Amino acid sequence: MEALIAVVGFLGAGKTALLKQLMENFINEGWNPFLVLNDYENANMDAQQFANQLDLKNIKALSGSCICCSGIVELRNIVNRIPEREKGITLIEANGTSDACTLMEFLGVGINKKFLPPIQISVVNAKNWQKRGEHNELESNQVQVSSLIVLSHVENITKERKEKVIKELTVLNPSAKIITKDTIDIKYLSELSPINNKVEKIEHQKAHWASCSVDLPILPNINCIEKICKHLPQNILRVKGCTNIKNEEKYTYFERTPDGNFFVRPFNGVPITGSKLLTIGPGSDPYILEKVIADSLEVKLLYK
Repeated sequence: MEALIAVVGFLGAGKTALLKQLMENFINEGWNPFLVLNDYENANMDAQQFANQLDLKNIKALSGSCICCSGIVELRNIVNRIPEREKGITLIEANGTSDACTLMEFLGVGINKKFLPPIQISVVNAKNWQKRGEHNELESNQVQVSSLIVLSHVENITKERKEKVIKELTVLNPSAKIITKDTIDIKYLSELSPINNKVEKIEHQKAHWASCSVDLPILPNINCIEKICKHLPQNILRVKGCTNIKNEEKYTYFERTPDGNFFVRPFNGVPITGSKLLTIGPGSDPYILEKVIADSLEVKLLYK
């Protein structure tokens, strides 16, 4: 039977980085992974980041709905259509605001019998754990039914901070194994068992935020990306995009994490939907995005 693993975690916790590491390790060990990616806006952009590791036929992007509720039927259909493979393993990346307890409650219903009962891995940003203000409840919800909790961003925290985070996670989920990203071993991932903890229910709508996307023009230089990331409202918690920089052959991918840091790197290939700016969080509005883009280019909007 094939293991079915959902990877959850707050926006910017490091889910994609962990999945890339897992993909490389699984492939090196002769496994045949299938990957399902979920996001509010344009999951295809994330899917293309894995194209140099997996054949595109083994990657499925699920956009525009949340797999913990409105997208669960489509997710089940995708999973049930995954072909049987020798040493197959299926991983699902949930969007960063998923109600993880509800996801696990719904995911195991109606899944093909070729799959083992689904298990969950939570990625926790140790630096920012429970520093989310009004979103702390959502972040704590995401670890309650996880079989494995992977700490990320531990490089620049103190020993005391790390111990404090581990203690708090253990109170929330005493059954989970807690490790750091650099110590993960894929040999036991397929052997993890589901966790049946008594969980604290979250008001489901707290896991549903505004999101939107707009087209990006060719940018004159890379400094425009920094301007865009810095000038978008801070209550927009997740910013990412892909665009052309003038006179550069390759597309450029960028993102702003919830703590305000931004990163730029080459994009793998050509984005299917063209150059886009995507945001998740309160205040996500196409007009706001268009205005910030126009300001970064020092041009005027044609409409209000």
